[in-house]
Amino acid sequence: MLGTILAAGGVLDPKFWIEKVGLFGIFAIIFAETGLLIGFFLPGDSLLFTAGFIASGPDLSKIGITEDISFPLVPLIIGVALAAVIGDQVGYMFGAKVGPSLFRRPDSRLFKIENIERAQRFFDKYGAKTIVLARFVPIVRTFAPVVAGVSKMKYRTFLAYNVIGGVAWGVGMVLLGYFLGQVTFFQDHLELAVLCVVAISLIPIVFEALRARRHQEPALSEP
Repeated sequence: MLGTILAAGGVLDPKFWIEKVGLFGIFAIIFAETGLLIGFFLPGDSLLFTAGFIASGPDLSKIGITEDISFPLVPLIIGVALAAVIGDQVGYMFGAKVGPSLFRRPDSRLFKIENIERAQRFFDKYGAKTIVLARFVPIVRTFAPVVAGVSKMKYRTFLAYNVIGGVAWGVGMVLLGYFLGQVTFFQDHLELAVLCVVAISLIPIVFEALRARRHQEPALSEP
């Protein structure tokens, strides 16, 4: 079952959220993941993919959904795009208001300074393009707009990249699920499709972690 593989029916399971909150709940989750610091743990990629898959009208009993759930494609992609863009706007304004003090905030259960620092590294490397690229990187997409606000990135520049990134990510992930949902193989193997999406989305994080570790090792070996 999808939930067993992804999160044992827990908060990382897109099916769990879809059954619990429905269409408008999906919009709220996408907003929270991109606009609230505590939303970094939410399953954005897999949730959007699964929502698009359901919008294609497959036999939901094959993925363990017994309720009669359907998502109209056009309202789904419009709502997701708006939620993603508005979420980043909130993140930017929060960063601009809080400023550098955010980097001095102590770690807690839901806040880790390393997440902010990871987003900062992306921002330092890619500049304004980070706002688009970070959309496709879990955790980083939550903190990238905050770092943009802290760095006092020009608002018009941020807004342009925010809209491009929000639409590309939100609509793109939904349409990917929608079109693959019409393929017989993926109708019978949604678990595999979702896991592939999640795995691909984690590649940048793994690469960044390995790169950071390589840079740290020489420093640690110095006398």
